[in-house]
Amino acid sequence: MNFTPREEIMNYFVHSLESVMDKYDLDDIGIYEEEGAGSHYYMGYTVRKGDKVYMINQPYVKNDQKHLAIEHEEWTIQSDDGKEVKGIATLDEVFHQINKGVLH
Repeated sequence: MNFTPREEIMNYFVHSLESVMDKYDLDDIGIYEEEGAGSHYYMGYTVRKGDKVYMINQPYVKNDQKHLAIEHEEWTIQSDDGKEVKGIATLDEVFHQINKGVLH
């Protein structure tokens, strides 16, 4: 696994906000970050499209230096009403699923 300082990964997400918002025609976007149990960590986006809010994230593993490595090259979508879809390969597919209404 290739571990990277958290700040570098965060910078990537911050710098991509505007392009992701424009590409996928979102109403709002922010950073999603959650520290899970043990060495698990999740980073991605919180987005609003229409009247729905989604948390879109990838799983990471945290080492003793608090650097992160991607655990699985996949995305998870969580809706604000608790529904979840895992194992999505790309951001394009994430937003295809959202636009299809898969979490409604």
